Amino acid sequence: MIGPDIEKAIRKYAIKNAMDYGKANEKSVLGKVLSGFPGARSDMKALTASIERVVAEVNAMERQALENEYSRHESEFEAFEKKKAEESIPKFVLEGAVKGNFATRYAPAPNGYMHIGHIKAALMAREFATIYEGKIFLYFDDTNPEKDRQEYVDEMKKDLKWAGIKFDDEYYASDNIDAVYDGARKLIRSGNAYVCECGAEKISKERYEGRECEHRSRPQDENAALFERMVDGELGEGQAILRFRGDMLAKNTTLRDPVIIRIKKQEHYRQGKKYSAWPTYDLNTPIMDSVHGVTDVIRSKEFELRDELAAMILGALGLRKPKIHSEARLVITNNVTHKRELNELISGGELMGWDDPRLVTVSALRRRGIVPEAIWKFVLRFGMSKTDSKVNLSMLLSENRKVIDPTAKRLFYAENPVLLRIKEGRAKQVALRVHPSSEIGNRRYEIKDELFISAKDAAALKVGSVVRLKDLFDVKILGTGREITAEETHDSEHLGIIQWIPGEDYVECSVMIPGDPVGKEGKFLKGSMGSSGGYVEGYARQLLEHEIVQFERFGFCILDGKENMQFIFISR
Repeated sequence: MIGPDIEKAIRKYAIKNAMDYGKANEKSVLGKVLSGFPGARSDMKALTASIERVVAEVNAMERQALENEYSRHESEFEAFEKKKAEESIPKFVLEGAVKGNFATRYAPAPNGYMHIGHIKAALMAREFATIYEGKIFLYFDDTNPEKDRQEYVDEMKKDLKWAGIKFDDEYYASDNIDAVYDGARKLIRSGNAYVCECGAEKISKERYEGRECEHRSRPQDENAALFERMVDGELGEGQAILRFRGDMLAKNTTLRDPVIIRIKKQEHYRQGKKYSAWPTYDLNTPIMDSVHGVTDVIRSKEFELRDELAAMILGALGLRKPKIHSEARLVITNNVTHKRELNELISGGELMGWDDPRLVTVSALRRRGIVPEAIWKFVLRFGMSKTDSKVNLSMLLSENRKVIDPTAKRLFYAENPVLLRIKEGRAKQVALRVHPSSEIGNRRYEIKDELFISAKDAAALKVGSVVRLKDLFDVKILGTGREITAEETHDSEHLGIIQWIPGEDYVECSVMIPGDPVGKEGKFLKGSMGSSGGYVEGYARQLLEHEIVQFERFGFCILDGKENMQFIFISR
């Protein structure tokens, strides 16, 4: 037998779960209940039965009723979330970081569009700069003329500005090439770098086997002369590279004489044809961090093996070594973020572009109606960790719903509309609140004898049944089929509440419904973009492009194109 306290907790958690994720989940509710009432394990059969019953009841509730019941527990939920947030604060600690003497950077390579993982790194860096009362720099690591583009620089700056991330300074690796050349010359003079003329296949084989290159013992003056020929553009691609003299027997293979400068003849988006010898990340970025005053580097743990190499290079140059802090990646399951794969899907027409609403690029999230505040809350909940976070997009959508719900206007939407004709209907004026709890005005209509309802609602109607037209009146169904006939009634009993669209004041619209673009097997899902079409009430003409609304009983949507009344579904 389940006691009243546990029954109350079951319903409370089911309501919270439904509000957060659109529908309550039995396993989630069970976990919450057992956390608060471990003794309930003594009768799991009864507990499970109660949870199944309550979850079914909650999932059958109208949205308004769900919101009303949620509001009775809202202060309790807020207190719980606040406590959880406070408990997460210790995660935001960088070992060895000094308050008041702190500078970090966000260092994107402008060779593609930013996605949620990139914005997480930028937000974390910004957060730590705030916590440690320091600075954050925007540093474009743009030393690959083949892939770096001004288009990507512009898009990244747009994304970062939209996300609300402010920087104290901005600089580019390609503006500092001469300083990096000076560092390379110093490495050559000290015997810590040499020019290699081997082919890529031979270099790879020798690094794998731990065998030293035949050019490793080349005299210093010859290395210096060859390097200047690289810099002057006398040598072609593949003819020579500059390698750091590391340790060819090191277990960490990144230390096995890595390439630090290579020849690329393509025109650079920023420097034109000024340079043809381009430093790699391993040489360029440690030098830039040191000379630009970066005290603490926060970067993905996938670079951990390169930390030792960076320290060796800076040590050989006699430069200050910033502290390096590794953080885990954020992975959104059932999605695609690799630039090569995205380019193939876009060029092949499978995706409509980098801002396809199914994606987790920042431009796609912005287009879909994910707001910056939700991204901040979502990202910062993970804190500083070395364990990769693999989560479904629904977690971000849940955070987003909490942010947009208090301000999103409410509208009625009839999917696949069916005419509802009211027998002897008389014209009347009706005023509907634009938002149930915010005083932001009314939608006003003149109602006559014709309305539209969704095909789904129409299919559930039976002759003789009574249904309430939301915020209007009750009607008794007289006939069903391709057209519904009904008459106004004052019966107190009705089967449910449905939305309606004024027969003479509506707008035809369509809704894109993004799904996960990748299935469980890791393959692109061709049918991952759904669609819906119907009528939205005439008030929609007053909406601004990119304004977020809630189609009641359908979900939150953003107006993607006002000219053709194209909406994108955000979440329920």
